[in-house]
Amino acid sequence: MTSPQLLDARPAHSQPTAPAAGRAARRKESSHQARKRSLAARYLGYVGYFVGAGLISGAVVHHPLDPARYTRIALYGALVFLAATVVNEFLLARERPGLSRMLVVIGASLMLSFGIGMLSGGLQHFEDFPARATVLVPAGLLLSFIAYVVKDADIPWQRIFSLVGLTVLMAAALAFLGLRQVASSMPVAPAGGHSHGTAEQPAADDHAPNNAPTAGSSPAPGATPVTKPGAKTPQPDHSDGHAH
Repeated sequence: MTSPQLLDARPAHSQPTAPAAGRAARRKESSHQARKRSLAARYLGYVGYFVGAGLISGAVVHHPLDPARYTRIALYGALVFLAATVVNEFLLARERPGLSRMLVVIGASLMLSFGIGMLSGGLQHFEDFPARATVLVPAGLLLSFIAYVVKDADIPWQRIFSLVGLTVLMAAALAFLGLRQVASSMPVAPAGGHSHGTAEQPAADDHAPNNAPTAGSSPAPGATPVTKPGAKTPQPDHSDGHAH
């Protein structure tokens, strides 16, 4: 082998890898810049999570007061939460999932929003609606845990039945029993402490004295007689047995 051939012969491990490393660095830098530019989108996405869950929490607790109104509020909250999910999970994600995974994430996010809303609303308004909150708190705890496991792609759904899932189930059962005991020992308020409607006016008392004079009755002593406009004022009777 000649000298030029020996000089040109290079081992396989000595091949330059700079272009590959350069491409990876450029992709990383591009992703970093994109995340910096998406500050507004990330902010709106996280605000949407909390606003949506807040609307749902108020709706599920107050639903019996005005079903039509609070059903609309719950739907608005679900739409806001789903919009935040689309922004965070799809628009800002480095790898966008396929259609099947997208449907799973949307459905799990909807379950998660109602689970968080039930848990939060039940805790906030337990004193106002103790019987309803006793069911909402443990149910919201279970629903939010299941939805979170299904939503996270890195967690297999079998983890629902793991030791953590059993712990959540026991916590929900204890919460139900404890809250039911507290609710049964609470005094029942006649009108409730969290009224959102117009207070009912007390009914007129049938036994209340009526001071208005009726026809054929004489006015009470000292009362000024009421005369109609244009009517002659009755003159006092001066007949005392003496002729004038």
